[in-house]
Amino acid sequence: MLELVVEMFRKKTGNEIVEPAHMEITRPTIQEAVCRCVDQGAQKVVVTPFFLANGRHIHDDIPAMVNEARKLVPGVECVVADPLGTDPLVIDVLSKRVLQALDQ
Repeated sequence: MLELVVEMFRKKTGNEIVEPAHMEITRPTIQEAVCRCVDQGAQKVVVTPFFLANGRHIHDDIPAMVNEARKLVPGVECVVADPLGTDPLVIDVLSKRVLQALDQ
């Protein structure tokens, strides 16, 4: 699913340098994805967590992984975006899913 989201993001935004990453268990890792972005010419990399809440992964794990990635790409700015959270667009998607379920 993550790869599909990445492709949809590329198409919608026109951003060509977009790479999927995983925190654990499978690859590519955050560090690998950051390096792939830089190899494609990125001067600034935004790591965008595909999470709803500001939990331990957002506060601790992902920033630590991004800090490790920074060491691999000196001179490139790496930042972490906020999680999806309570953005009104998330609520729109939830509402859509509820309405779809009610129509079944």
